[in-house]
Parts: sequence; C-alpha cells; structure tokens
Amino acid sequence: MRADRLGGSRVSLFISREVQRRIEELEIPFGPFGVDPYGVSKKHLAVGFSMVEPLYRHYFSVKVLGADNVPSRGRAMLVGNHSGGIAIDGMMVIASMFFAKNPPRLAQGMVEKFMNRLPFASMLTGKLGQFTGLPEHCIRLLEDERLLMVFPEGARGTAKLYRERYDLVRFGTGFMRLAMRTRSPIVPFAFLGGGAAVPTIYNAVALGRMLGAPYVPVTPYGVPVPLPVKLEVEYGAPMTFEGTGAEADTVIEGYVDQVRTSIREMIERGRARRESFAEQTLRQFRAGGAP
Repeated sequence: MRADRLGGSRVSLFISREVQRRIEELEIPFGPFGVDPYGVSKKHLAVGFSMVEPLYRHYFSVKVLGADNVPSRGRAMLVGNHSGGIAIDGMMVIASMFFAKNPPRLAQGMVEKFMNRLPFASMLTGKLGQFTGLPEHCIRLLEDERLLMVFPEGARGTAKLYRERYDLVRFGTGFMRLAMRTRSPIVPFAFLGGGAAVPTIYNAVALGRMLGAPYVPVTPYGVPVPLPVKLEVEYGAPMTFEGTGAEADTVIEGYVDQVRTSIREMIERGRARRESFAEQTLRQFRAGGAP
C-alpha cells in the first residue's frame, strides 16, 4: 500500500506490512478516495488494526479456534457472549477475523447507542466500520453481504462481575429475526478471558451516568485497565434457520436457545482448557519450588 494511498508518509510509518497486505485483501468496495459506501475508511482501518495488532498478538496473546467456520465471503452473523467490563471482546473478535482469517474479513459490530453521545466517537467508529445497533443498519449490511458481529446479551452482558465471568445472561431475540429475514447463517462464538482481564467487582452506575455510559466497572485495583490475560475466541459451526423472521415468539425463542446452547458448550470447553492449564502450571511451579 503506497504512502499516498494512506494519506501521507507520516501515517504509513505506523502501519505494519501485514496490515497493509490484509487491508488490500478485504472484500470491501473502497472508492477512489479509500472510503466505502458506508463511510468506512481504508486509512482509519489500517491505523486502527496497526494499533490493535500488538495487543492482539502479544499483550493478550489471543488464541483463535474454528476460524474456518466463518464463511470466507458473503453475509453471515457472528453471535457470541460478552466477556469483560469494557469492549475488549468486540475489539479482539474483530481483530481475529482480520488477522486469523484467510482471506481476512471485516467484522462490523453494532455499538451501544450511548457512544453517539461521546465526542467524535460516532464518527470514529463509523470510519472503522462499527455502527449504532439499529435494525435498519443490520439489514442493510447483511444484504450487502457483510459480516455482522452481534452480542445478544447487550449491556447486561458487559456488566457481569468477575464471579459471573463464565455465565450467560438472557439473550435478546432481535438477532434471530434479522438472520431469518435476511437468510443469513449464524456463526456462534465463545469469548473467554475478558472477565479475568477486567475483573469487575462492582459497577458504578451513578458514575457511568455522569460520563454518559451505562456504568463504569470497578476492579480490585480501581480503574478498569485490562490485565495481560491470555484471551480465547472459538467459532462454532454455522447455524441456519428457515423462516421469515415474523414467526411467533415461542418459535424464535426456541431457535435462540439453540444458539445459546452452542455458545454455552463452547464456553464450558474453554473453561475446562483454561482451568486444566492453570492447574498444570501450578503443579509445575510447585514441583520446581520443592526442595
């Protein structure tokens, strides 16, 4: 990618070669000025992924399983659990589709509406392909054969405390109706480690309202700065559901339960892996420290 295509040589200095290559491999119809019909900017994506890359590869050492289950092209909906009091789960899922998927894909998420109240946040997230979670936005993206990322637990999912880090709260049903209406396959995923990276012991709702957010997570060390914990994301087999999306609530809720069960099973497998690794590490530490 030439420097002038990224807005100047100063910008290109911050962009890794791999990010340059993968940006060019994205199946996004960028125009002559590097912007797609939604306002997604090639320059902003390149800078954004270059900033996220060291976090993804080194700080969190993200492990990705089942990336091949995500369609290489065409519409699909990534549906998974929230993990962690801040948006590291969404950020790392997007990064996994960019760095671990071949060819790379841009996962486009639906951000919480409160983001529009933050200065410049709406404009910046839009340039990175992330939009307010409105049904019309979702439908348009899917009908344009994009990859949509959805967290049906909503804000309640990010509010989980450390002791609830492997739990699932109630899923909304809107994603299922959208998937059926647009005939989009659902790829369930499980995200693990976020609850340990941001070990929330309390959610300061009043403080959050003062800042224009639902809450501010409070950790044992005060501020919600993520710890360097190894993160995992596992993608399951695609699931398709026939219908128009206008079915009775009981039908839709049954389909949602199937997706939720798939995510639950992946979480339990991941939890077993993580606990087994922790026990193994502890045994090795004790053996090494024994006289």
